[in-house]
Amino acid sequence: MVSFIGAGPGDPELLTIKGKKIIDSADVIIYAGSLVNPQVLADAKEGAVIYNSATMHLDEVIEVMKDAEEKGLKVARVHTGDPAIYGAHREQMDRLDELGIEYEVIPGVSSFLATAAVLKKEYTLPGVSQTVILTRMEGRTPMPPKEKLLDLAQHNATMIIFLSVGMLDEMSEILRQAYRPDTPVAVVYKATWEDQKIVIGDLTNIAEKVKAAGITKTALTVVGDFLGDEYELSKLYDKTFTTEFRKGVSE
Repeated sequence: MVSFIGAGPGDPELLTIKGKKIIDSADVIIYAGSLVNPQVLADAKEGAVIYNSATMHLDEVIEVMKDAEEKGLKVARVHTGDPAIYGAHREQMDRLDELGIEYEVIPGVSSFLATAAVLKKEYTLPGVSQTVILTRMEGRTPMPPKEKLLDLAQHNATMIIFLSVGMLDEMSEILRQAYRPDTPVAVVYKATWEDQKIVIGDLTNIAEKVKAAGITKTALTVVGDFLGDEYELSKLYDKTFTTEFRKGVSE
């Protein structure tokens, strides 16, 4: 059995209980060493063989899994955040399907959720935004038709931009064509890690501020008026609103 595990955003205590149990009992661990906090592996059992996938290509990763399966060993494939978000684990699962090797996926806390937590913000504020767009700038991986950043920005929804902090000048220029120039922006470097950094600005100055902070990678950019202070209160806790569980009262 191969277990794909979301290791969370960085803080080892944000690893799920299920994920930790599997990592701690695995015979073979393959982890994304450039992104996963090594502390996540701190309680690996004695004798566990650990591979850093940052130095491996797909065929090498699959060969390790295949060899472990033939020996009856338990494999933990540890990804950063949640593997379903830019985790590149689908191609690994497809190869395991071809080989007839069983696997499972253990979800993790994505960095975009950790970013909201450290910012102490809510992405879906009534009267501000009820939609969250997860995307990235176009780079070596091209964007499909209708998924260019400018196309998505037309919604003026809350936008979470992965893998793109090194292109903030271009990103800001594109977003200013759809959002107000003074739309607030936050860049969070390594959310929940000990060396976490938070930079706050707007679409006119965020690139300059991030450069001054020395941030060039491993950061998430979030855009939208959810970062502001104006919003409507929810109906969920409105005392005049009747729900399945509570009858509203008149003012």
